[in-house]
Formats: sequence, structure tokens, C-alpha cells
Amino acid sequence: MDPSRYADLFRTESRDQLSAINAALLALEQGETSREPVDAIFRGVHTIKGMSATMGYAAVAEFSHELESLLDKVRSGDQGLTPDLMDALFAAADALEAGVDAASESAALTPAMRRALERLHDVAGGRSTAEFRVMRPSDAATSAAELAAAAAVALQAALEGPGTHVQVVQSAAALLPGVRAFMAVQRLRELGEVHAVSPTVEQLQASTTPQIFRVRLETSAGDAEIERAVRSAGDVESVSIERREPRPVPEGAAGVAGAAGTGVVEDRRTTAGRRATDVPRAVDEFGQPVERREAPRARHVRIELSRLDALLNLIGELVIVRGRLQRETRGVPLPALHEAVADAARLIGDLQTEIMTSRLVPVGQVFDRFPRLVRDTARALGKDVLFSIEGKEIELDRSVLDEIGEPVVHCLRNAVDHGLELPEVREAAGKPRAGRLILAAQRDRAAVVISVRDDGRGIDRDRVLKRALALGMVPPGTVVLDDDAMLRCISHPGFSTAESVTGVSGRGVGIDAVQARTRALGGTFEVSTVPGEGTTVTIRLPVTLAIVRALLARVGNEHYALPLAHVRETMAHGPAEIRQVQGRDVLVLRDEVLPMLRLRDVVQLPEAAAALAEEIVVIERGDRRAGLVVDELTGQEDIVVKSFDAVRDGATLFSGATILADGAPALIVDVGSLL
Repeated sequence: MDPSRYADLFRTESRDQLSAINAALLALEQGETSREPVDAIFRGVHTIKGMSATMGYAAVAEFSHELESLLDKVRSGDQGLTPDLMDALFAAADALEAGVDAASESAALTPAMRRALERLHDVAGGRSTAEFRVMRPSDAATSAAELAAAAAVALQAALEGPGTHVQVVQSAAALLPGVRAFMAVQRLRELGEVHAVSPTVEQLQASTTPQIFRVRLETSAGDAEIERAVRSAGDVESVSIERREPRPVPEGAAGVAGAAGTGVVEDRRTTAGRRATDVPRAVDEFGQPVERREAPRARHVRIELSRLDALLNLIGELVIVRGRLQRETRGVPLPALHEAVADAARLIGDLQTEIMTSRLVPVGQVFDRFPRLVRDTARALGKDVLFSIEGKEIELDRSVLDEIGEPVVHCLRNAVDHGLELPEVREAAGKPRAGRLILAAQRDRAAVVISVRDDGRGIDRDRVLKRALALGMVPPGTVVLDDDAMLRCISHPGFSTAESVTGVSGRGVGIDAVQARTRALGGTFEVSTVPGEGTTVTIRLPVTLAIVRALLARVGNEHYALPLAHVRETMAHGPAEIRQVQGRDVLVLRDEVLPMLRLRDVVQLPEAAAALAEEIVVIERGDRRAGLVVDELTGQEDIVVKSFDAVRDGATLFSGATILADGAPALIVDVGSLL
């Protein structure tokens, strides 16, 4: 069996473990006094060691083994946690992550791994004395006789107690046997309540060779269903199932029997009125009854993102066909046909909702890696930062989530470098020595708002103005910058107020990169600042980029789509609403004066030969609004957003294109570029 088939699974599982390791390291550094962080780090490293050993990735396994030996000393109390050791552990986690990404059977210890080990040994001293040998898949080719002997040993240590006993023998050539065994136990948990596992789940999960294990559970599932559940975990040679009834015990007699080697103790005592067929209740180490709870049922499955993308493309085509079908049958005097079309449209809508929902994932999947980033940046700059995350449960489409990491990284690094002051400077200003940095996500209608807030010095407008004047970005004689002008300056490519280039900033690419990426995602970007109090950077993104509700407008013979998320209201064009202010048309709307734009002028179409009846769309982005004049509003549709390559050096007016129900193409207007 080719181990490379499981390489992606290995890296996915390892990255999950590395995320948990980094979170535990941060908890330790922030003063967590319980054993849980150390235990979590140890478990994560131990699991990676087992998986890499099974895959034949000797370098990762050896490095993990050395790191695990040191962590064992920390866990036992023989090695204290010092700042130097914490730095060495963070460096080791980075080296392990890089090693996992580059893992192969022929790969040796990387220079980063060697440096990390030397640093650990310098800080903690000594190497592991336990011999460690990497088990390659070929080493797992155990003979049938050896498997039979192992099975006999396992049978002698069988679990005691009533219920359904399941013995599982993994295939001799099983890859990732620890992961497969854990999955098998989880499948059994879905069928009922698991009372005992031998060896323990932790031992199985960390195993590097094929295992024989037994599970005792309480279930009403049949033998065939149990076997199917176990075999669905993969790499299973055989499954044997035995049903054991509880043994009658005379009333009043007490006896406590323990499951051999499992640490599970059961109460065999009977009480008045209890039926002999009742299953004995489990008791804790003090002999007290333990209430039974429903075992959690796993309802998740890993699936390749490409499959979800394919489903999304198909539902997008269905949405287009639905619109065309509704259009073509409009006016046809066949009630049965209209009923069938309505049912099909409803079902397509439900299918669209389910597929879109299945693509939504919590932003925490990306946000969880930022505490480590903030910690490393703050230490490099000599600053103390209290970092917190809010709204990790808010969901975004996977395609959007994959793209927001880079903009948020730039915002966080800018906040730590430019926003937050050094501890002594904050103290002199009457602030806490540690700066406060908050990354938050929240839903706002059809958008997700991501904000980065700090309580630092704020943006120095005078310094920005001085730099902008030097670069010729503002007219000579400008004495003050409003928020819009300041944002245009700081987001200009190459603009920076840093006096020198460092590893964190100084090249003028941060805010520019954030704005470019946000605009590419169809979102908006805003900055607000108060001198001496802090800065807030706000990124507003659509929940999904694939299918959106849009208002359709016509200008001349061309059609355009305006995302409804940015449409406030519509109205007929009337001279009473139009005024002139400093030679420019403005819209007076309920005592509010809004700038007027003509879509015909924006897209540079010639003036109409004759006067046309026009309509006005009030568009908005955040707290900014404007009136957009179009020739005609032709309706609303769910449109499928298609990306396209814009003309080089052309205006950034459109965020994509779509095909309408009648087959005509339409460009999707980027409202953010108009306001």
C-alpha cells in the first residue's frame, strides 16, 4: 500500500495538533498554572510522533521524540518552565510545523529542527535516553501466526461485564493505525454508550503499529450494523462480536468488579424492586453511582473542498436555468406547468441554501493562528500586548475565509508596530503597560464585519500629511486631512511613515495590501482613529462570493447588476429631488443631501440621443450613501458571480460578471469603488 495516499490526511491531522500545541504554549506563557496546557502539548507531540512514525517520516518522528522527552520532564516537574525554555518551545513548534509540511520518507532533520533541538538541550540539558525506531509500513507486515498469538493474549485480558463485546484486529499493513483505531471507537460511540476500551483510547491513538483492541458497549444495533461501523474506519482485518448478559446477583449482595486493565468499575449490587435483567450502573473510584449520559453522536465528515466547489458550480448553473425556465414559461396558459416550475424553483432554492450553508465555516479556523503571530511580533518589538478574539463562531464561505488571512495579518502587525506604544511610553501617558488589541467578527445583514481595534497612540495625522506633501499626494498648502483623504494616503502603494525598514514594517505595503485584497473580495475597508486613544480598522466582507441577490439595471443596451446588500432604496427620477450644490447635482432625500452619480457617465457611455425616463438607486457602503441614476431597473435575480480578468490599468468599477436568465451577460458593479 502506498503511504503517499495518506499524506494529505497526515498533514491535516498534524496541523490540527500543531494548532492545539500553539494554543497551549500561549496559555502557559500567559500564566496558566494547571497541568492541562503541558498535557495538551505532550499529547499533541506524541500523536504527531506516532503518525509520522507510521508513515515512515523518520525526521519528524525523531524530532517529535526528542521534544516529547523534554516535555515529559516538564510534566513530571523535573524541569521548570523558564522564559528561555518557553522561547525554545515556541521555536520547536515552528520547526515541527515546517517539518510536517516538508515531510517525506527520505527527508532528514532540517536545519531549523537541528537548531531547535540544540536550543532545547542548551536550555534544559541532556538528550533522551530511550531508543526510538521509526516503524515504516513494511515493518508492519506481521505474519498471520503472530497476529493469532496477539489475539490470544488480547482474549485472555478480555473486558469483564455485560453488554456487547467487540474485538477488532487491524490489518497487518494498516497505515496510521492509531488514527484508524480512534475512528473505529468513535463509530461505535455513534451506536450506543461505550463503557470500556482496552487498550485505552489514548494508547490506541498514539499507537504506531497495527492493534488488536476490545470495546464493551451498550447498544441495540445488530451485529451487521456494528461490523459495518467498525470497518468504515478502514484497515480492519476482522471484527468479532459477543453478547454477554448480566449475571444474576442475590438481593442485598454487594460486589464490585473491575474491567481488567481498563480502570472502569461497575456496580453489581441490586436494589429492591430491580429487575434481574437491568444493566448494572457504573460507579466512580469512591463507589458512588455515576449517572449515564447519552453518548455524543459524531455527525461530521471530512470532504475535499474541490467537491464542494463542484457542487457550488452546479447549483450556480441550476440557478441560471431556473431563471430562464421561469422567464420562458411566463404567460403560457398551462396551470400544471406553472405549478411544476414553481416546485422546481422552490427545490432549487432549498438546494442552493443547503449547499451554501455547507460551505460556511467559523472564522475561528483562521483566527486561531493569530495569537501566536501577535505574540511573536510584540516580543520582536519589545512590547507587551493583551490580545483577545471575539466572534470566532461567526461563519463565512470557505472561499472568502481562505482569502482574509493576509489582510488580517497586515492589520494586526500594523496595530502592534504603529499603534501600540512601548511599555514605558504607555506608562508615562497614564496607560497600562500592556496594550490592548482586539480582533472581532460580527454579522451585519448579508455581510461579515471584521475589526481590529487597539488602544494605542492613534494615527498621527500631521505626520501622514507631512509625508503626503513630500510625495505630492495632496495639493500644496493642505493643512488638514479628513478621514477619506487620510485613508487614501496611507493605502497608497509604497506609503509609510516608518523612519526605517524593519522585519515588521517600513516598506509601505501593509494597508495597500489590505485594501487591494478586500476590494478583490467585493468588500470595503475603513479606518477610524482618535489621537491618544487608538485606531479601529474595519473590513466588511460578503458572506459568500458565489451567489448573491442583485438589482438589475439597464443603461443603453447594457445590463449591470447591483448587489442588494449595498442598495438602500429606489425611486423614480424627479426634478423636485435634484439640486445644484457648487455646480454638482445632489439628491435631497428626506432632509439628507447625497451626491449624485450617473452610471452612464461612470461607464463612459455616450449621452442618449433623446431624453429618457430615468430611475435612481440609493447605494450605500457603511455610513456613506449616494444616488445612482440609471435608465431603467429591470428586476431582481439571484446571480452567479463569475470572476473575470479586468483590462490592464482599467478602472476598478466591477467586482465580477454574471449571466442573466435570458442568457445576456452583465457586469457586477463594485459599489465600493463609487463611494
